[in-house]
Amino acid sequence: MTVSAMSATPKKSLKLVSGRSHPELAEEVAKQLDVTVTPQAAYEFSNGEIFVRYDESVRGCDVFVVQAHCEPINDAIMEQLIMVDALKRGSAKRITVVMPFYGYARQDKKHKGREPISARLMADLFKTAGADRILTVDLHTDQIQGYFDGPVDHLLAQTVLSDYIRDTYTDEAITVVSPDSGRVRVAEKWADNLGGTPLAFIHKTRDPTKPNQVVANRVVGDVEGRLCVLVDDMIDTGGTITKATEQLLESGAKDVIIAATHAVLSGPAVERLSSSGAKEVVLTNTLPIPEEKRFDKLNVLSIAPLVARAIHEVFEDGSVTSLFNGHA
Repeated sequence: MTVSAMSATPKKSLKLVSGRSHPELAEEVAKQLDVTVTPQAAYEFSNGEIFVRYDESVRGCDVFVVQAHCEPINDAIMEQLIMVDALKRGSAKRITVVMPFYGYARQDKKHKGREPISARLMADLFKTAGADRILTVDLHTDQIQGYFDGPVDHLLAQTVLSDYIRDTYTDEAITVVSPDSGRVRVAEKWADNLGGTPLAFIHKTRDPTKPNQVVANRVVGDVEGRLCVLVDDMIDTGGTITKATEQLLESGAKDVIIAATHAVLSGPAVERLSSSGAKEVVLTNTLPIPEEKRFDKLNVLSIAPLVARAIHEVFEDGSVTSLFNGHA
């Protein structure tokens, strides 16, 4: 081999690998990128331990590891950690962890003594496993970006959702509503995306010793006779969002559209949402929504194009900043 051949810059190679929790999303992202998902063997031993082995070489590749942190969430996270470790030991050049939903994001600070900060632990685990970069969508709080010692690409799905709302309800007088005062900044961005619509929020109380239990109090803002778009980053049991829907309708709202990014949909969520007074529930596919959790009012939008654009920019060493606020 000549010196010039040895010194030539090797051609970059992108590989997309997928965990088993949400293969449909990975396939959709792969289609957008015009690549195929790298084949792998993945299974559990009899005691539940997870094994992963890639069927192709990953040496020198820029690898993106897609996994949805969905139920059973600890299995999904552990599988992704093992996938990253296998890539690191297979001499991948750069490993980007793609977690559309960041597991444990709600445990981002201590409320009382002797509590964990599990969102920070998650970042440490992926760094230790060998991740160079994290790509995620709609973090529960922005501060989580600082927990990872490396680049974090925080994509926002609100444009995907708000574009749908604007195009579908063009002639409606819209008010964007935050389900609590803590999400008002998110609601402000929504209002900007919708052309500067009015804002409102639900004043509520929460007992920190009882998770997933909320008492909605009153509506702050003008909602009477208006189409209220009730926005949040996730819907877990649906208690917060359905109580807020009831409060808005009692306060004179014409209709309520529920819009959120992450469809956790635990426990009674589907029953609550389907029987709520909301006209429509608009979610994205950051998490898989099985058929048994789908209902007539539900509309699921895909974040695959957004994720694919971000992966393309990372791979080409381009700018992902334009995608942070959802604008291409």
